[in-house]
Amino acid sequence: METASTPPRNKPALSAGLSLGTAAAIIAVAACSSAGQSPGSRPEQSAEAPFGWFTAAPAPAGWRTMDLPDGTGVLSVPADASPAESDPGSVSAAASSPTGELRIYFNATPRQGSESLDNWSTFRIDHLADENSSSPTKIAERSGMAFLGGTGSCVEDSYVTRVGNNQYREMACLVAGSKGISVLIVAAPADSWPLYGPVLEQAVDAYRAG
Repeated sequence: METASTPPRNKPALSAGLSLGTAAAIIAVAACSSAGQSPGSRPEQSAEAPFGWFTAAPAPAGWRTMDLPDGTGVLSVPADASPAESDPGSVSAAASSPTGELRIYFNATPRQGSESLDNWSTFRIDHLADENSSSPTKIAERSGMAFLGGTGSCVEDSYVTRVGNNQYREMACLVAGSKGISVLIVAAPADSWPLYGPVLEQAVDAYRAG
């Protein structure tokens, strides 16, 4: 069941978890998890170079990995993020504010429908419109991305939840490897994207296809 603090799910679920003690601790998550980079220090993408920051690379030291049970993908998350509840077959990690508001989340799940590398950006935007969200807006897209162990297509978008009227921003990638196809989604409230975006970008860089 969707709530005002939970973004629309990508079948299986995208869930929130982990309460940090103070707002300062939330900032520390981003600072420490970005391997020495200050929040927002990675280059802003431009219309000429969508996902221009992307460089497939192992996760920073200290990050943990979460393997999809079917072997189609490996999600890397900062040590500060805690595993979150998710549907069978998927893996999630998240951080929340002291009041329970979702700050950042990471999710990976096997492909569930007719999504493909060619139709991914359209599929994802349509999926958001079909779920408990409104005003999905594509920000950027890129195909033919060389992920670790595979090839992927990604879309960055924003949307507003119908429950609670909360605006989120996400990067969603469909990644194909030798064992199959999986979906990676990383997201944060839109107004905190400058803070958490660099950490989420590193999670995309580090995602490994099975």
